[in-house]
Amino acid sequence: MTSFALIMSMALGTHALAQSGQKPAASDHAPANPAVKSPDAITWGQLSKGRNSFTEGEARTRLEKAGYNRVDQLKLDKDGLWQARAQLDGQPVHVALDYKGNVAHR
Repeated sequence: MTSFALIMSMALGTHALAQSGQKPAASDHAPANPAVKSPDAITWGQLSKGRNSFTEGEARTRLEKAGYNRVDQLKLDKDGLWQARAQLDGQPVHVALDYKGNVAHR
């Protein structure tokens, strides 16, 4: 009877250890926060200053995918914003792209 009790306590102890090592499943509803926004999901609004890793070509492509054309005088400024002159719906605008992929114009 003693060996039966010993075996049962070992089995229960092993089961308890296995249960404590499990991680909760990730939620299907967890918000995604990519480091860089997809050019197909460009957000509009306030731009963030910071080190920008986009090349000039990548910045131009993102601006064009956002609907701007005739992108000209594209320059990276001291705040890490790609700034340019462009046209949107035939109107001249000053446009900027931040390191997150956000685009805004004025």
